[in-house]
Amino acid sequence: MVIVSKTFTTLETMTNAREARTWLLDGLVAQGAIDGFDESVAEAVKKHFVAVSTNLELVARFGIDPENAFGFWNWVGGRYSVDAAVGLSLIIAYGPKTFSDLLSGFHDIDTYFCETPLEKNVVALMGLINVWYVNFFKAESHAVLPYNQYMHRFPAYLQQLTMESNGKSTRWDGTPVTTEDGRDILGRGWHQRTARLLSAHSSGNPSDSR
Repeated sequence: MVIVSKTFTTLETMTNAREARTWLLDGLVAQGAIDGFDESVAEAVKKHFVAVSTNLELVARFGIDPENAFGFWNWVGGRYSVDAAVGLSLIIAYGPKTFSDLLSGFHDIDTYFCETPLEKNVVALMGLINVWYVNFFKAESHAVLPYNQYMHRFPAYLQQLTMESNGKSTRWDGTPVTTEDGRDILGRGWHQRTARLLSAHSSGNPSDSR
């Protein structure tokens, strides 16, 4: 099992990790694979779990051998590290070729962002448009409306990615932000009530169809 948590303190992640550990150990005991005593339990956790984290102390406290921990930069949010060790489960699920293609896509968009003039840079312009809507139109939400079933979880991913990142009142250097910075992301569970808000809300709502 792969436990992915930058700090190894995220409540939801660690609750699931502990449940998984209990499920595994109970199953091993029931099958007679281990005797349930501390030594066999500790050995089982070491052999069946790996971690992706920057906090090796808590990794070890959980019972995972730090030698079986995959690290990444502690100054990058885990939600932005899917192209590093956080993507380990993707490599396992889809294979190294597919993951390599994913990395190539990241590289292409990074190159585009760095080399394209600002006035033609779609990535930069989309970010600036968000700032414009929040600060000048006072938009409090942003709808992301996937038209393809394969992307139905994309709004949920963006909710975690952007809302957690923008749920801050200080900048990287510790100084207070000087503009409005975050909005609610709509689109998860696209249905009638979302449509009603978009069509009838008095202040309007920026929307992306993907």
